[in-house]
Amino acid sequence: MSKLPDDVCKAWDNHEGPVILTTVDEKNIPNAIYVTCVRKYGDDTLVIADNYFFKTRANILAGCQAALLFITKEGKSYQIKGKIDYFTDGPLFEDMKRWNSPQHPGHAAAALKVEQSYAGAKKLV
Repeated sequence: MSKLPDDVCKAWDNHEGPVILTTVDEKNIPNAIYVTCVRKYGDDTLVIADNYFFKTRANILAGCQAALLFITKEGKSYQIKGKIDYFTDGPLFEDMKRWNSPQHPGHAAAALKVEQSYAGAKKLV
């Protein structure tokens, strides 16, 4: 696994609005959703709260890769790609429960491990 480059970490700290999470099903059909409950965990993982996943949950449990796209307040786009895992207990799940809004169910924590990162079309890692 790779860690998030410093400039991506700074961009993440300055991201605006919801982010887009894309997964792929077993027939290679993509599914993209907006997510708002997402946090950085360590220097190589982004954790997304599963509040209302359906297709996304099925795709993750089937072992797909994922991509997360976000934009900064200045309008610069960044993308992070990698393996995504699903946790219904343990440290990642407990951490998600601490920051996820209590108005949402927080069924699980989806953890995207950084394998590649991009600033626009430029590959960083």
